[in-house]
Amino acid sequence: MTRDLKPRSRAVHSGTRRSQYGEVSEAIFLTQGFVYDTAEAAEARFLEAGPDEFIYARYGNPTVAMFEERIAALEGAEDAFATASGMAAVSGALTSMLKAGDHVVSARALFGSCLYVLEEVLSRFGVEVSFVDGTDLAAWEAAIRDDTAAVFFESISNPTLQVVDIAGVAALAHAKGAKVLVDNVFATPVWSDAVAQGADVVIYSATKHIDGQGRALGGVILGTQEFIRKTVEPYMKHTGGSMSPFTAWVMLKGLETLDLRVRAQTTNATTIAEALQGHAKLSRVIYPGHNSHAQHDLVQRQMGQGGTVLSIDLDAGKEAAFRFLNAIEVGVISNNLGDAKTIMTHPATTTHQRLPQDQKDALGITDGLVRISVGIEDPEDLVADILQALEKA
Repeated sequence: MTRDLKPRSRAVHSGTRRSQYGEVSEAIFLTQGFVYDTAEAAEARFLEAGPDEFIYARYGNPTVAMFEERIAALEGAEDAFATASGMAAVSGALTSMLKAGDHVVSARALFGSCLYVLEEVLSRFGVEVSFVDGTDLAAWEAAIRDDTAAVFFESISNPTLQVVDIAGVAALAHAKGAKVLVDNVFATPVWSDAVAQGADVVIYSATKHIDGQGRALGGVILGTQEFIRKTVEPYMKHTGGSMSPFTAWVMLKGLETLDLRVRAQTTNATTIAEALQGHAKLSRVIYPGHNSHAQHDLVQRQMGQGGTVLSIDLDAGKEAAFRFLNAIEVGVISNNLGDAKTIMTHPATTTHQRLPQDQKDALGITDGLVRISVGIEDPEDLVADILQALEKA
């Protein structure tokens, strides 16, 4: 296509390749390798593969390439590398670019597995990591040094929904020559423009909103073509974290409806947040899109909308939270998010269980906290279900 398309159209059409059969739905190339016409052709491809030539499924695949090109077009990035999971994307982006002696500054509020990579894995290989309050630009400025190689943060933290000022942190990092890596899952490609706001590398767990229907694990790393092809690709193809063709096809199907789903989920989340304000059994309702959120102005400036996830904190703690969860009828109890189904999670005993109590306390992960990833169900049904469950809590 020669003309510019709006994001929803790019999410449907970008990167499309059609075989000689002219299929409407993208083809799944379920093959681990590729055939060469001659020995000379094989030698030439191993020396340098062309833009639409493939060697081995771990290195690349036509279906995977379609997903990479489509998500890059949607995100506004030059290139992308698709991975086997969201955590393969996080670990791959960090470890492919870092070496012993490097310094990283990270927001403290992170998903447990991200903390493990930063605290346990990188430290084993001589990378120094400093943690800061991600919402405090002064703390970032004080921690970023002349030898800082990268900064890392979730644009919206899991599960207490703190929002990091992407443009503000990027300006501080770039002044010292550090790369800015953003885990952008909660913001989604629909509401976030992280590349334009200064992110050098954007990471998604495609398992979440991109699939959005609980079918497959996947991840993606987005950045400049030089970073993706010269830093990420060599590391990922030799360590084996690439996405499978079938998963890439699932993600392509997910991208087609991503915009529609996320907008509906966000509308539902806003409705629920409004309905729960001031509820007698809740000490707080955390939703970035509500004006009660401490960073509401930043949210409006950075995203324009509050996203698909809210958290509630039940006054009576763990027992009340469990009673609430067990009384839910429309939603389900699980640990994923971004799904078409509404999903309830108790972070203190599941996704963030491994954190020491002092870290949970510092991050605001109380025993009464419940994360609600809002689906596309009817908002009246969701509000009624949550209210009746709160009565039983």
